[in-house]
Amino acid sequence: MPQDAENPLLLSVRGLNVAYGDTPVVRDVDLDVARGERVALVGQSGSGKSTVVAALLRLLPGGGRITGGIIELDREDLAAASEARMRAVRGGRIALVPQDPGTNLNPAMRLGDQVADALRADGLRGPAVRRRVLELLAEAGVPEPERRARQFPHEFSGGMRQRVLIAVALAREPELLLADEPTSALDVTVQRRILDHLGALAEAHGTAMILVTHDLGLAADRADRVVVMLDGRIVEQGTPEQVLRSPQHEYTRRLVAAAPAAVVTQAEAGASREAPPPSDREASGDVVTVRDLVKEYKVRGRGGLLRAVDDVSFDVPRGGTTALVGESGSGKTTVSRILLGLEAPTSGEALVDGRTIAGAARAERRALRRRVQPVFQDPYASLDPTHTVERVIDEPLRIFGIGDRDSRRARVAELLDQVALPRDVAQRRPGELSGGQRQRVAIARALAPEPELLVLDEAVSALDVLVQEQILDLLADLQERLGVSYLFISHDLAVVRGIADNVVVLRQGRVEEQGSVDDVFHAPRADYTRDLLGAIPGAAFAR
Repeated sequence: MPQDAENPLLLSVRGLNVAYGDTPVVRDVDLDVARGERVALVGQSGSGKSTVVAALLRLLPGGGRITGGIIELDREDLAAASEARMRAVRGGRIALVPQDPGTNLNPAMRLGDQVADALRADGLRGPAVRRRVLELLAEAGVPEPERRARQFPHEFSGGMRQRVLIAVALAREPELLLADEPTSALDVTVQRRILDHLGALAEAHGTAMILVTHDLGLAADRADRVVVMLDGRIVEQGTPEQVLRSPQHEYTRRLVAAAPAAVVTQAEAGASREAPPPSDREASGDVVTVRDLVKEYKVRGRGGLLRAVDDVSFDVPRGGTTALVGESGSGKTTVSRILLGLEAPTSGEALVDGRTIAGAARAERRALRRRVQPVFQDPYASLDPTHTVERVIDEPLRIFGIGDRDSRRARVAELLDQVALPRDVAQRRPGELSGGQRQRVAIARALAPEPELLVLDEAVSALDVLVQEQILDLLADLQERLGVSYLFISHDLAVVRGIADNVVVLRQGRVEEQGSVDDVFHAPRADYTRDLLGAIPGAAFAR
C-alpha cells in the first residue's frame, strides 16, 4: 500500500543502526509504513527483525543501543525522545503483540485484570474499565468473556492466551501494532484464526501493522508489502506477488524455495516422493504396530474421564516414516509417550517389533528403550546447558552401558560426522550453538545407542524455515544411510509432505483419515484434513 492522500505516512525510519556492545546488528535500515498498511519483516533468526521492532519501542535488551538514524512516528523522532515521552508512546501509539503468550502474561493475575491494567494506563477508571475489558476480550474472539476474565493464564490454551495479548495490545487503540512472531508457537489452523482476527481488528481500527516472521509464505498471505532482512540489512522488498514470484536476491530465492507451501505445490502437481533406497539394516515388515489404542485420564474435580486417545491404529514401516498430524490436543504426543514407555495405555497395544515397553519386565523395558529414542521440539530446552556436547551425546551410551570411555569418545566423533557438525563442537556447550546446531546434537544423542525408531515430536517446528529444511534433509539422509525408522509428529502437513511415507491425521484423539502421503495430499477425504491443507501459509502464491 503506497503512501497517498488516503494513507499518509505514519512511520519513517532512516539510516537505523543498532549495536550490542561494539557489535553492529542492524545496519542502515530504511523503512516506511503508511497509515493502515501491513508490512511484514521476514528473515531467519539473527537477521535483525526483532531488533528493529525493539528499537522502534526503545526497548533494546542488555547492552543494545541505537547508534544512528531517525525513527519518526508522525514526524516525531522517537530515537531522540525522552524516556518519559516513550512511556506515553508505548501501548498508546505503538503496541506490541509478543511471540510467546506463555511468558508474556502474569501467571498470578486474572486475565481480565491484565487487560484492565492497560486501560488504567490510559486513564480509564471505575465501572467503565470492566465494561471495556469484556468488550476487548469479545472483540479478540475470547468466548464467554465475563467468565473467562476471571480465569488465570494456565486455564487457557496457547491460542486463547494469544487472543488476550491481542486484547491488551489494542486496548488503547494504537496507531501502529508490532506483531513479533505472534503465532509461531501455534498450530497452523489456530494461527490462521488468530491472524484473521488480528487483521480484521487492525483494519476496523485503521491500525497499521508490522508483522515479524521467519515464514515468507505467512508474510505473503498477511502483508501489503514484504521486507526481507539478512545480517541486519534490508536486502529486498516489494509486494507479496513481486517477492514470491520474482525474487531478486539470492537469499530471498532460498526462502521461497524452503517455504513449506512449495512442497505442497509439488504434491498438487502430481510429483511423488521418492522412497529412499533400502539400506543394509532395512528389512521387510513394520517396526511399530499400534492397534485399537485407548488412553484415558481422570479429570480432577469432575469425577469423569478424558479420553485423550480413542481407538487409534497405524503402523510404521521398517526403514520408513509415518507422520502423526493434528492440532494441539489431538492425541499425537500421548501416542508417542506410550510408544516411549512413559505412559501405559488404558487398552489396546503399541508394539515395537512385537513387544511393548509399558508393562514389560525391567530388563526387557531397558532393552526396548534403547531401541526407541526421542527427539523433542525445543533444542534450547532438551539439552543440559551445563554439559559439553560430548557429554550430552555420550549420556545414552553411559546409561545403557555401551563401550568404554575411549570407544564412547570415538562414537561421539562418529555421530558428529553423521549429523554434519565439526568435531571441535564436542567441547562446546549448547548455549554456544545455534538452534539448528542444537537440534543436530539432539539427533546425534538419539542415534547414539543405534535405535530402530526415532520418535520426532515437533522436532522442526521451533526452527526457521531454512534451518528446518536443513534438518529435514539431514533426517532423510540418515534414514537412507542407517535404515532407522521415524514416527514424525507435527501439526503442519506441509512439513510432513517432505519426509513421510504415510500420514495419520488425528483429531480429538481419533483417526480422521490415514494413507500414503500422495493419497492424503492429492485426495483428502476428511474436511478436517482439507482444513489443515488450506491453512498452510503461502499456498496460494506457490500455486
